[in-house]
Amino acid sequence: MSSAIPLLLAIGLGLAGWLVARARAWQFRKDAAGRRLSSLPIYHAWYAGLWIGLPVLVFAIIWSAISGNLIMSHVLSDPAAAGLPEFGMQRDAIINEARNVAAGLADRVLIPEAQGLVEPFREATALYGWIGVVVALVLGLAGGAWAFTRLKPDFGARSRVEKGVLSVLFVASLVAILTTLGIFLTLVFETVRFFGMVSPIDFLFGTHWGPDPMSMNPDGDRYGAIPLFWGTIFIGAIIAMIVAIPLGLMSAIYLSQYAHPQVRKWVKPALEILAGVPTVVYGYFAALTVAPAVRDMAVAIGISNASSESALAAGMVMGIMIIPLVSSISDDSITAVPQAMRDGSLAMGATKNETIRRVLIPAALPGIVAGIMLAVSRAIGETMIVVMAAGAAANLTANPFEAMTTVTFQIVAMLTGEASLESPATLSAFALGFVLFIITLALNVIALRVVKRFREAYE
Repeated sequence: MSSAIPLLLAIGLGLAGWLVARARAWQFRKDAAGRRLSSLPIYHAWYAGLWIGLPVLVFAIIWSAISGNLIMSHVLSDPAAAGLPEFGMQRDAIINEARNVAAGLADRVLIPEAQGLVEPFREATALYGWIGVVVALVLGLAGGAWAFTRLKPDFGARSRVEKGVLSVLFVASLVAILTTLGIFLTLVFETVRFFGMVSPIDFLFGTHWGPDPMSMNPDGDRYGAIPLFWGTIFIGAIIAMIVAIPLGLMSAIYLSQYAHPQVRKWVKPALEILAGVPTVVYGYFAALTVAPAVRDMAVAIGISNASSESALAAGMVMGIMIIPLVSSISDDSITAVPQAMRDGSLAMGATKNETIRRVLIPAALPGIVAGIMLAVSRAIGETMIVVMAAGAAANLTANPFEAMTTVTFQIVAMLTGEASLESPATLSAFALGFVLFIITLALNVIALRVVKRFREAYE
């Protein structure tokens, strides 16, 4: 039985309760002989619908998370599972094949040992499926019974529904906060484990990065992350910003101050389409078009050993990718400047150019800085363009024509290999992520302080 059935029950029971409660509230209005109800019938309907649907929905989410483990425990307790290997890939392959056949995802088993587990999987799936349906029905009926005993002509359903909606919104906001906290605590926990193997001094100030994923030897000389941080800043915060800030800011000024309305109507959406292009497409563009052009340019200026993988190619394409962020947010900030400030500047005899430079840009500076910082954070976290255009070499150099790598690329490389989760190489990915998290947080704090300072100056 599908695990989605409790979810469908939540929707169906909630809708049924909603309709019945609304009909009952309309009957209250008819019986009231012209007297006003405490709340409109729609609020009575939502009160009953929420009391029926929300408990079932919460149960459906919890049940979908735990039912798989319950089914697995039931199957493993069956005598047919006694001959399974204790651990390893063979055991997992047998269990997965039996599960797939029982669920109808495969026609037959290829491993003979899996045949005996097919029927236990079917029985366990049916058993816990029915348990989920019964509990969902009981919860829905109990919530409906409670709600319908409260529905009366003088019942304040509106205030109760509004409080319920506020509670749902609060929980939704709390989920985002708790998710961020969970990510942070995971990074801290794994980073502490890594620093128990490798000295933080060697990691933060070392200049050689060359971990061995298959080695359990925590050699601090191989985990110097300075080249990775320099590559991240050089590609994402220097080269990319040199491309994105002038082009983005100038396009924002043109669209908000000089462009004809018809031109703006077409150009602004076309520019923002760049934000929706998948990063892998930018990566292909960087690897197949920009990188060879950069290599040819390097050869033309006398660099004989120029490579098709370079920081300049990745940074240029990354800058093109984040132009919409800078342009769109800067355009909105400039457009939001009060018209009175423009008119006052022009009335004092300033030209349009002077008005833009001395009035509009300073007044819109908080939004412009926010857009730039958002673009920097976006560029620092980019991976695909670096993989396809910048290379994997951890070089500590200021030459933009050489190959470089970034923190995000190394995180992917360390976590997608065959190394053990207990090895220093794998744990180094969490340490890199933690430091990158701190850098991004520092950028956001600086942006907020800059925005606050200039907002106070121009409001």
